[in-house]
Amino acid sequence: MRTIEIPVLVVGAGPAGLSATCLLATQGVRTLTITRYPGTANSPRAHITNQRTMEVFRDLGIEDRMYEVATPQALMSNNVWATSFAGVEIARLQAWGSGPERRVDYELASPSSMCNLPQHVMEPVLLAAARERGGQFLFSTELVAMRQEGDKVVSRLVDRISGEEIEVVSDWAIGCDGDNSVVVRELGFETEGRMNLGAAMNVWLEADLTQYTAHRPGTLYWMTQPGNNYWVGSGTWICVRPWTEWVLLFMYDPSHGEPDTSEAALIERAQATIGDPSIPVRIKAASKWTINQVVAKSMRKGRVFIAGNAAHRHPPANGLGTNTCVQDGFNLAWKLAMVIKGQAGDGLLDSYSDERQPVGENVVRRAMQSVRDMLPISDALGFEPGQDEAAGWANVDQLFSNTAHGRERRRKLRDAVALQNYQFNCHGVELGQVYASSAVIGDGSAPPEPARDPELYYHPSTRPGASLPHAWLRQGRRQVSTLDLVGKGRFTLLTGVGGGAWKAAAQGAAEALGIELPVVSIGGPDCDAQDVYSRWADLAGIGESGALLVRPDRHVAWRQQDDAQAGGDALVQALSQILDQRAPARS
Repeated sequence: MRTIEIPVLVVGAGPAGLSATCLLATQGVRTLTITRYPGTANSPRAHITNQRTMEVFRDLGIEDRMYEVATPQALMSNNVWATSFAGVEIARLQAWGSGPERRVDYELASPSSMCNLPQHVMEPVLLAAARERGGQFLFSTELVAMRQEGDKVVSRLVDRISGEEIEVVSDWAIGCDGDNSVVVRELGFETEGRMNLGAAMNVWLEADLTQYTAHRPGTLYWMTQPGNNYWVGSGTWICVRPWTEWVLLFMYDPSHGEPDTSEAALIERAQATIGDPSIPVRIKAASKWTINQVVAKSMRKGRVFIAGNAAHRHPPANGLGTNTCVQDGFNLAWKLAMVIKGQAGDGLLDSYSDERQPVGENVVRRAMQSVRDMLPISDALGFEPGQDEAAGWANVDQLFSNTAHGRERRRKLRDAVALQNYQFNCHGVELGQVYASSAVIGDGSAPPEPARDPELYYHPSTRPGASLPHAWLRQGRRQVSTLDLVGKGRFTLLTGVGGGAWKAAAQGAAEALGIELPVVSIGGPDCDAQDVYSRWADLAGIGESGALLVRPDRHVAWRQQDDAQAGGDALVQALSQILDQRAPARS
């Protein structure tokens, strides 16, 4: 049996595994990533990519590559409910921060914009970047057993083409192997929740719907017809490429039998919700999947971690799936890299589960609630399973009638559509993760009281645990974000016009702890970056002589309001606690 020794084994090459690999490889960590599949995703699958995830790609230096293959936010605008593309339009909702009421919120929150980035075009970009940085991959290679032995993880693999068995001995392992994770099974990670809560099918197809969509561009078109009140109605059309490539998603009840998946049946179903039989439809692929509601109780067991769908499984509502996967890797990679390089102790790795497990729980909860929140639309339309078709269409006519009953139903429909903001404009859920762990040192301040609904609206803050707020700054003639000044696998100390004393403190801390710790001043023309719009002054949360210690994943780890402790050992003590290092003795 061939044996491979490697610092980190990554199991799974989906968004979680590829992101973790690319981030680790960027920081010089040797990795081997395996997947049972012959290549990256062979169909669109997940597609909504939010600002936090694009910020991760920005940190990796591949954000522009992603935009090149994505559909921009401007073409994601309209969520449309209709009886068919050619039929009666019932309602629209401007989604993903594209409406005038929300656009400014999204622009102020991040230097990056959302986009529609289907998984089968995202993954090759991540794979190429990881390989450029030294990441090693084995495709068509399956994990069949994994165990921990002292300070090693021993994994048995099988090449699915040749049948060759391979033993991998790694210092660490990351399980990113999805819903039916072998890592979860082999290591005994505990999960809670339920599987198989609903059955669905994705049909990937080509159909030129330009005449029905170009005037109302969007990512999701919900077709609702008599006889169906499932979550996605009679079928939801997901835009893959405007306006000719799509995924048609529909749900079914397995107790009534499996759907007909013949090409003729799928084309018939597609044309029924197009409403125009003259439109040619070409089926590319069809696949079944189930709705799951599962979250791991912990995301670490000794030298093994889990990420992505191995740790949290939920329906695609809110478009949080791929985003949570990528952001798991962003949290874990810098911590693991620092431990491998001897810059941090093992205790730092506990903070991964402490921080990301609650995020996974919240994402699962929010996605399931969004599924439930779709039912009021069906109720308002009056569609029911098994309903007589004539009665169903009469309901549509009544909905728009000039009667008291019609007016009441339209009010309910408006309320039901407005409720969808919690799925399609849920900015606080997308950006508002605040961490609490040993890698965050509180400053005694109370959490800020949100001025608006914290799920719908993001509230920027520099309170320890929060993600560093974005503000546009100037460096010479170049515009940069505060986010561009930090990250890249290292801690950064941000200060202001009066924070000169922090430079010596940071140099001493970096030397004592064996890490990089650049200091960046923000303020006037003599600073490293100029706050020309004064927005950073409103967001900084510290005085001009204060300091923010920002982690490699851009979350605030520690802050001081002024430079009173800049000459002491407060910074060294803070970093020592975060990195699980013994604080150097004072001279």
